[in-house]
Amino acid sequence: MTNHDENISLNYTVERFDADDLVLGDDSRLRSGTILYAGSRIGAGFTTGHNVIVREECDIADDVSIWSNTIIDYGCRIGAGVKIHSNCYIAQHTIIEDGAFLAPGVTIANDLYPGSDRSAELMTGPVIEAGAQIGAGVTLLPYVRIGAGALIGAGSVVSRDVPPGVVAFGNPARGSKKVDDLQPIDDRIVPEQVRRVTNEVNS
Repeated sequence: MTNHDENISLNYTVERFDADDLVLGDDSRLRSGTILYAGSRIGAGFTTGHNVIVREECDIADDVSIWSNTIIDYGCRIGAGVKIHSNCYIAQHTIIEDGAFLAPGVTIANDLYPGSDRSAELMTGPVIEAGAQIGAGVTLLPYVRIGAGALIGAGSVVSRDVPPGVVAFGNPARGSKKVDDLQPIDDRIVPEQVRRVTNEVNS
């Protein structure tokens, strides 16, 4: 069973080569403005926000969510259960492993020397290992590896590998402690600080 808005485009024509048809698994939910190119394989339970683009030669596993205004460029591999928030750019040849999360505004680069023909031939995006969490507005530079379960603080620029399970932040990002050593959230937040906006109509 699928649930697709009217204003979407499936099997969009690839100009670089003759691509096979798009493969899209069952139980997808595609919102308006979604464009999925030919030549990609996408698993079951795929969900998009509005204005999502997935280019050709991508391999996307089951139960992946990609939220509004995000672009997945060509040749990426995305594992099962990955969630990519709004306004993200995922550069060509990036690998995102199972269960990773990218917060809003994450930018991924893959070209070490922009404008260099040789650099263009060798461009490679980062590897984000399983369960890693990438904070809002983070920039990941080419070739870096984010270890499994690592946490990257908001606004960081990651230019070197981050070991598994490490918290890293800053520009350039540096490891500070283990994720397991973070102060419990209930010790940091006063209950009165937690709020929810509701749309209740007064009678």
